Amino acid sequence: MATFEYYARDNSGEIRQGVIEAGSQEGAVDTLHQANLIVVSIHEKALPLLTRLHVGGRVGQKDLVIFSRQISTLFEAQIPVVQALKTLIAETRKKNLQKVLSQVLNDITGGLSLSQSMGKHPRVFSLFYINLVRSGEESGKLQDVFTYLADYTERAYYITSKVRNALIYPAVVLFTFFVVLGLMMVIVVPRLATIFTETGQELPYYTQAILFLANFLRSWGLIVIFFLIVGVVMVIRWVRTAEGKLFFDRVQLRTPLIGPLLQKLYTARFTDNLKTLISGGIPILRALSITGDVVGNEIYKAALTDAIESVKAGNTISAAFERTREIPNLVTGMIRVGESSGRLDFILQSIARFYQREVDTTVDNLVALIEPLLILFLGGAVAVLVSSIMIPLYNLVGSF
Repeated sequence: MATFEYYARDNSGEIRQGVIEAGSQEGAVDTLHQANLIVVSIHEKALPLLTRLHVGGRVGQKDLVIFSRQISTLFEAQIPVVQALKTLIAETRKKNLQKVLSQVLNDITGGLSLSQSMGKHPRVFSLFYINLVRSGEESGKLQDVFTYLADYTERAYYITSKVRNALIYPAVVLFTFFVVLGLMMVIVVPRLATIFTETGQELPYYTQAILFLANFLRSWGLIVIFFLIVGVVMVIRWVRTAEGKLFFDRVQLRTPLIGPLLQKLYTARFTDNLKTLISGGIPILRALSITGDVVGNEIYKAALTDAIESVKAGNTISAAFERTREIPNLVTGMIRVGESSGRLDFILQSIARFYQREVDTTVDNLVALIEPLLILFLGGAVAVLVSSIMIPLYNLVGSF
């Protein structure tokens, strides 16, 4: 359960302030509405550090993938939900997931539905996940929903793992390179600088630049590292704010090589999620709101929020998307066709499949490019450093 702080007006118009526990922000708002309160503002209350680090609340993406696939298989075998959960609790070796599933099982035996029980664990089950389960319960297609969720979580985990694994190798190589470079600049280069100074040899400008950098790092290196750490911490804290996250998401989408990949990834994600929610019987406004919450990028979330206002005003989703440059014209045009033909879910599915293939292709191309680009960078850096030191040494030896 999450804790939310709220400001609301009662029937007399008086402002009330308080806190409420709920599985999600939507659940908190619904509870307040049932109490005849009009919500003015609401946000999740930050938990103490020890509470946030409490074991049992963290379930990895891979664990969720395995759970989704296993429960989907059990439902296909016509196993009742209570028995399915008992089986998964007994089989899983992940203590965190086991604790969460035990709490879900207790809530179900206490009279709550599966979606309501999962809604109490928003850090494990996303809003998208919970609403799909709810739609499956209402339509009697829970088995189909979990089959889709298993495929969806596997696909998301595959892409994330593929990108992460592709970046591990260059990250380790670059880290090692900069550590070795720093040691050379602090230990080796200053000793060579003493030789050049004693001989009075005229040095090339690039050698002078290397020597200046080495002396600077030797004198001020610890202070530079300190300010770098402070700067990184401040940037991380700023990025967690609404303004910082919006700026960071915009920069991500406009970064060469990475930006086009992320645009395709977010386009595939929001069209896939929106199609699934609409097909599951979720009203269009609610589907747009849920998709905005789970898309993972503030730019696309703002576009989906604009789409909600557009639909409320009697306009179309495509009309709102036209104002967002990050959404390709192809997507906007196809959605317009889907709206006019009454086959929006089919069009969204086609768009999602197209961009999922584009994401796979782009990731493969980036993985293939990383190694040669890394070799070029390291080769160039080593060439500059070696030439800056060796050329003056050769000139010095040749003068004798």
